[in-house]
Amino acid sequence: MMVPVALLLLGALTAVVAPRMLARADWPEREPVVALWAWQCTVAGVLLCCALSMTFSAAAAWQAVRGQLFAPAPHDVVEAYALGPTPWATVTAVALACGGVWTAVMLTREIARARSRRAKRRAELIARAPLLPGEEPGADRLVVLEGERPDAWWLPGTAPQLVITTAALRRLKGRQLDAVLAHEQGHAEARHDWLLHCSGALAAGFPRVPMFAAFRDEMHRLVELAADDVASRRFGRLTIALALVELNEDRGVFGPCPTPQAHVPARVHRLLAARPRLTAGRRLRLTAAAALVPVVPLLVAFVPALRALG
Repeated sequence: MMVPVALLLLGALTAVVAPRMLARADWPEREPVVALWAWQCTVAGVLLCCALSMTFSAAAAWQAVRGQLFAPAPHDVVEAYALGPTPWATVTAVALACGGVWTAVMLTREIARARSRRAKRRAELIARAPLLPGEEPGADRLVVLEGERPDAWWLPGTAPQLVITTAALRRLKGRQLDAVLAHEQGHAEARHDWLLHCSGALAAGFPRVPMFAAFRDEMHRLVELAADDVASRRFGRLTIALALVELNEDRGVFGPCPTPQAHVPARVHRLLAARPRLTAGRRLRLTAAAALVPVVPLLVAFVPALRALG
């Protein structure tokens, strides 16, 4: 019964320590893609700890589960785990199973809401930009809308489209428009919408878990930084920074009062600061270190079996 407890403790320790380490580090802003990977590995490691602990707790609580889980294993391996029925095993297995079901429900709800919002925006898009005779829906990846507010956004789906207003076309000069298009295409190619769905589902499903709230907030911030980098590599940091200023200047984001787009000034400052990227060797080390986070629970889970077989 020590393995399920060890996995729970490992998951709790990871959920507390890893987000603090990532928050204190200075490299995520320089390498947002690596930071996205690190956050995903951290959350995957915590969820894997819970899933493995649930599995071993269920095996300890019920003989039928234990028989299925260890069916092909030698008798020495089964004995090494010392799994026996205890009240705590039953409670732990049921609680973690309920948590897993709740996570699936929240993710399903998040996806359903996203599809509903997307369908509503597409209906509004068709109303504001009706199809011409002979034109098929979704045939054009770029849609221009009449609008007094400069704005541009990517509308994901089976037929993704980039929407931009005429005010944005008047504001953006030279290659700034190309930079904005590259930014939005960066979101689409990396499927950032799925990261936002998953992080939002975990944060909404478990509001008392600080790690999931931090995961959601960091996903929203880091996907924008990653898309900024995609655009800056093609058109330069100054170009995308000026484009951000032109699109957001009238929204008051550069004033003293906080707004929903308060992250825009920080993004502009980051682009203008032009801090150098990490070396390829350090990026590789950080990527490998993050990949080890979900591997550790697997090692903990299999240590008794490996010892028995060894």
